[in-house]
Amino acid sequence: MMFSTDKPVVCPIVIGRDAEIASLEQALELTLDGRGQTVLIAGEAGIGKSRLIAAACARADELGVQRLQGQCFEPDAAFPYAPLIDLLRTRVADLPLEALASNQDIVAPELGRLVPELATSRPGLAPPPPLEPEQEKRRLFRALDRFILGQPGARQVLVVVEDLHWSDDTSLEFLLSLARHATTHPLLLALSYRSDEMSPSLRHFLAELDRERLARELVLKRLTRGGVSAMLQATLGLERPVRAEFVDGLHALTEGNPFFVEETLKSLAVTGAFSGDEGHEDIEARQHLDQLRAPRSVQDAVLRRLVRISAPAQRVLTLAAIAGLRFDFSLLQAIAGQDEAELLAHIKELVAAQLVVEESAERFAFRHALTRQAIAAQLLLRERQALHRAIVEAIERLHTGSDEARLPDLAYHAFEAGLWEKALPYTRRMGEQALAMNAPQAAIEQFTRAIAAARQLGLPADPALHRARGQAYEVRGEFERARDDYARVLEASRAAGDSGAEWQGLLDLGFLWLARDYERAGEYFRQALDLARHMDDQQRLAQSLNRLGNWYANMDQPRQAQDFHQRALAVFRELDDQPGIAATLDLLGVVTFFAGDRRRAVAAFEEAAAYYRKLGDRRGLVSVLATLGHLRCSS
Repeated sequence: MMFSTDKPVVCPIVIGRDAEIASLEQALELTLDGRGQTVLIAGEAGIGKSRLIAAACARADELGVQRLQGQCFEPDAAFPYAPLIDLLRTRVADLPLEALASNQDIVAPELGRLVPELATSRPGLAPPPPLEPEQEKRRLFRALDRFILGQPGARQVLVVVEDLHWSDDTSLEFLLSLARHATTHPLLLALSYRSDEMSPSLRHFLAELDRERLARELVLKRLTRGGVSAMLQATLGLERPVRAEFVDGLHALTEGNPFFVEETLKSLAVTGAFSGDEGHEDIEARQHLDQLRAPRSVQDAVLRRLVRISAPAQRVLTLAAIAGLRFDFSLLQAIAGQDEAELLAHIKELVAAQLVVEESAERFAFRHALTRQAIAAQLLLRERQALHRAIVEAIERLHTGSDEARLPDLAYHAFEAGLWEKALPYTRRMGEQALAMNAPQAAIEQFTRAIAAARQLGLPADPALHRARGQAYEVRGEFERARDDYARVLEASRAAGDSGAEWQGLLDLGFLWLARDYERAGEYFRQALDLARHMDDQQRLAQSLNRLGNWYANMDQPRQAQDFHQRALAVFRELDDQPGIAATLDLLGVVTFFAGDRRRAVAAFEEAAAYYRKLGDRRGLVSVLATLGHLRCSS
């Protein structure tokens, strides 16, 4: 048999996964019966997770199951909701505009906060006003639930999220919630991850699934010698098995990893190993296989194939590798500086070489993450930085005045490029978004990058950045790191003579220490009160009085607490600060009740309710009315 190098060296069938395919088909059939579940697909890089998922997706399409698919990418641990945004964008791109306009309950306004371009595709889809971070997260979770579970015309839904080892914490939290919903909905949730690259967050997520018995796991093993033989035969289109000597060598070299098998075969193909008659080609291939034994890594296997690709196509491939696992044609064209016909010719060359695949008219992707990693790894740091810089400049040119949708890309590439003047504002904005969405780990990553960028620029420590990162650490329960950041806020604000930032830092430390040492927390609150007096800032003075009053209340000293709240109330009334008056009356009602004066407590709550009603503060009003109802029922 003559083997042409133009022939795709890709196995046309899934080898050695019969049991796993049967398990996924059974899960799909159960979904058709209304019994949802979660299936985990685990294994090392290149083991065939994506191929198995592709087989499940093909079967779902045959059964008429609606499919939603998202993927995690390497930088995504620092970007909140990253795989879910990918899922949303992929699905929204497939929906016609009329479907977007008619399904308002599904494409909810809240999703516009995750995918800003939704607002342009659906007039009037403006994100609602932001809430407190925890409430904002719950609102987004509900909107994502509605989107996933309420797909138009779909009774059953398959949700696929690949490469969870690169996921952010908040996405994992949502997927855990979705896995719980899957038990009562016709929903199959299929999640893949590299078992040899698990983050602490992923370990916790998997432990929760296991503890609640929410998922079953399919662990993909390396192919046996027989599996490698079958894969080799199917890939090369041979009618009879390959000689044992060659199979043994290939199995030993690749250790049964399917991706490595394909990459090795591609390397052999471009070196002319498969030529001549069928009997001779095994001997010739074996000789080349011996030559490949020293460079065992996939990087060497990939780079060997680049010698047959033209130099301009190699440059395009390198640019794409820095752009990411997926890359847009328009962005690649901007950084390559080529016209459309020229760039298309080079991409077709890369597709023919089986290095990239076409996903849509605008988007392409590497066939495997390992391929992209191998190409990027050959570059020097200085080369990578230059390409990251070109990508930032191209994105800014292409999206002038509308960079919100590309903010994650800008933050990532600007930091990797060492463009500190750009990296500082981009990472700062990303951190603020993550904090607002109650995604503390992503916020920590972004604020850490912003702090590093500021340091590279020779700027003094920014109290606002350290405070924001400290808040994120506090949400995650990382006391020491939060304390250190709040301490830096004090140090930096005092050095800069910024009394306002110093006052806030004292309060933050006080709140932080409440969980560890109540007496020490009180010391910080007293320092904040003294500073507010020294500043002659009546607003901060009233707030400090309330903080100390609340501290005394929790120390079971209601009389002292009443005194501080009364003094705060007098200041707020003098300032005509109605939100401050309402909040203080609320606090005063609580301590007055615990002091044993129910009548005055009710009066304080009633006055607070009137202010909340006037201000339109529904949250405060509901809380006060609930307390009043309890007091009246128990009287």
